[in-house]
Amino acid sequence: MNLALWIAAGLLATVLLISTSKMFVPRDKIAAMGGHAAAWVLDFSPGALRAIGTLELLAAAGLILPRALDIAPVLVPVTAVCVAALFVGAATMRLRRGERATITPDLIYLAVAVFVAWGRFTG
Repeated sequence: MNLALWIAAGLLATVLLISTSKMFVPRDKIAAMGGHAAAWVLDFSPGALRAIGTLELLAAAGLILPRALDIAPVLVPVTAVCVAALFVGAATMRLRRGERATITPDLIYLAVAVFVAWGRFTG
């Protein structure tokens, strides 16, 4: 079980780190490269995208470092709950934009975050 939780946390951390690119790449370029699934970035200001990216960067660190360094490991499930909330927001945004076809990855990541939170809180 511990190995599965590490893999799940690593997957989420990787996804969150990749997603921080919105802090460095202009939003017009992201929207052009990602097609319809990435058009949501145009709904947010550059400052809001930087804030979201910063939170994702902190979440990636919070999913791995506390447990790996054995410093306040309770922060891992707390972070996983916050990541789950992030993906609930992402799924809600996609539903509001009528992007039902692109909601699947958000729901999968939400499930993985819930798994990590449950596994680390109970184990």
